[in-house]
Amino acid sequence: MITGEKEMSENKVKKIQNGYYTGERPLFHGEHLEIGDTIFGEGESPLKESRDITLKNSMFQWKYPLWYSKNVVAQDCTWAEMARAGVWYTDNLQVKNALIEAPKNFRRCKELTLEHVFLPHAEETLWNCQKVTMKDVSTRGDYFAMNCSDMQISDFELAGNYSFDGVRNVEIHHAKMLSKDAFWNSENVTVYDSFISGEYLGWNAKNLTLINCTIESLQGMCYIDNLVMKNCKLLNTTLAFEYSTIDVEITDGITSVLNPASGMIRAQSIDTLILDPAKTDPAETQIVCDHIGCRLDKNPEESVEN
Repeated sequence: MITGEKEMSENKVKKIQNGYYTGERPLFHGEHLEIGDTIFGEGESPLKESRDITLKNSMFQWKYPLWYSKNVVAQDCTWAEMARAGVWYTDNLQVKNALIEAPKNFRRCKELTLEHVFLPHAEETLWNCQKVTMKDVSTRGDYFAMNCSDMQISDFELAGNYSFDGVRNVEIHHAKMLSKDAFWNSENVTVYDSFISGEYLGWNAKNLTLINCTIESLQGMCYIDNLVMKNCKLLNTTLAFEYSTIDVEITDGITSVLNPASGMIRAQSIDTLILDPAKTDPAETQIVCDHIGCRLDKNPEESVEN
């Protein structure tokens, strides 16, 4: 069903203004479309397999609006909650000034740009995407950005756990993240000038670099192959660096350190330093520190095995 539609043909570009679409696949295989002030109501896959599409001031109200599409610009658009799984298998997509209420968006996309975008229900969003640029994006939801690669991110906010699991080749600037288990299994991630709070930060990562960052994390930065921290602060971070290879520079104190595998720690103070020779070789880790409050050769929180 189509109502209120005005169409004009100009240099092979079809313009659709003030349209209202319902039913399945109303613009299936659409090409060279400029769509403005249009509502895509109840009905799946309205723009599936589309090419060279510009959307302005339009709204998606139902599922799967942009699947297998290419060369799409969406500006000042809205995805309602039922427009879930909205953009999958789509290449060369730009989304600007958008409200995306629907979860499970952006899967297996390439050349994706998000700018000035708010995702209040970003559960399981941005999975397995390549060449992603994000600027001024705010998200809420667990399992954000799993298994993505080649990401450039700035001015980013996230409230949600298990974020950036398995990502590769990621650079982040000026982020605020409240996220348990962030950057697990990641590779080649560098974060600048950011605040990250959440338990178990970065476990099983490879080549994780934090520069000018403030971190708060219970058992943070453990099991990491090549952790680098430059000019960072650690707030209430306990049992840090277990089994990690490290080169860390902390500008203030560390609450506690547990059995790093090797490397160097530079800090003003360490309240509790635990180096268990049965777990790692203490000689493999160089510690440059003005004050160490307590040195232990065993983690007092470990249960005694009979």
